[in-house]
Amino acid sequence: MKTQRVFVLGGTGFVGRHFLNHLARLGVPSRVPARHPHRCRDLGLIQGCESYPIAGWSEEDLVEAMAGCTVVVNLVGVLDEGAGRTFEQSHVTLPERATRAALRAGVPRFLHLSALGADAESGPSEYLRSKGRGERVVHAASVQGLAVTSFRPSVIFGPGDRFFNRFAGLIRRMPGFLPLACPEARFAPVHVGDVVKALVRAMDAPETQGQVHDLCGPRIFSLRDLVMYTSQTIGRPIRVIGLTDRLSRLQARVFEKLPGKLFTMDNYQSLQVDSLCRTSGLAELGIEATDIEVVVPGYLT
Repeated sequence: MKTQRVFVLGGTGFVGRHFLNHLARLGVPSRVPARHPHRCRDLGLIQGCESYPIAGWSEEDLVEAMAGCTVVVNLVGVLDEGAGRTFEQSHVTLPERATRAALRAGVPRFLHLSALGADAESGPSEYLRSKGRGERVVHAASVQGLAVTSFRPSVIFGPGDRFFNRFAGLIRRMPGFLPLACPEARFAPVHVGDVVKALVRAMDAPETQGQVHDLCGPRIFSLRDLVMYTSQTIGRPIRVIGLTDRLSRLQARVFEKLPGKLFTMDNYQSLQVDSLCRTSGLAELGIEATDIEVVVPGYLT
């Protein structure tokens, strides 16, 4: 690969750790900025990965941290606001600062992880609207010479995910039934390994510059289907009680006030649009999509 060192924002997250390990297997060094490096000392176990202490997330801090890197990859994303994090800060302000910093630091390439349904104006939730605004500011930097590619995945699954693992945990605690909001919402779950491959393939592929790739798995499921599949996989039969729209909204209003924010009104609003691809970004990049049956049983059981 032509890539010399990859600067990874969000490297301590679910996708980030899979991405860093993939880079290590390819022999590509990486750098992860961290406000509290002692909390991610395990990154030192990943060959070629450098945890870089950073004072803050200002443009100046990022310029200094990006020195010597040839690619910036932004994997930062939050599903809920809280603990000092907002959708605007995480999905818009940080990417905007990062693109400006990349231009100043002389980093030529920028890869950005967005989400299916991202739309600055028409997204039904603030999560999706902020993701849309983030895409807009990132691609705006291409006018100034930054080579940008962004990716819109459906729900991402794999070891350590917050989807199948979360439902498996819920099912194990429930007394034989599960009230499920928005049961007919549809997804095309995409394997984290395929998302990582897409990022890597795009790094040194000039033809992907300026493009937005939708990333989906090979099959479409309703949320009800995925919960039932999880139940069967872990060997815990459960009755799924699909809630009406009114009860789904009520569940969201109640749950968002509880510790952990298991389900919020913004999550409910995100589920009003199906998380499905219009085009196959994986196929465009020469990647065969991985089915849930190949991977999920291995880490849920």
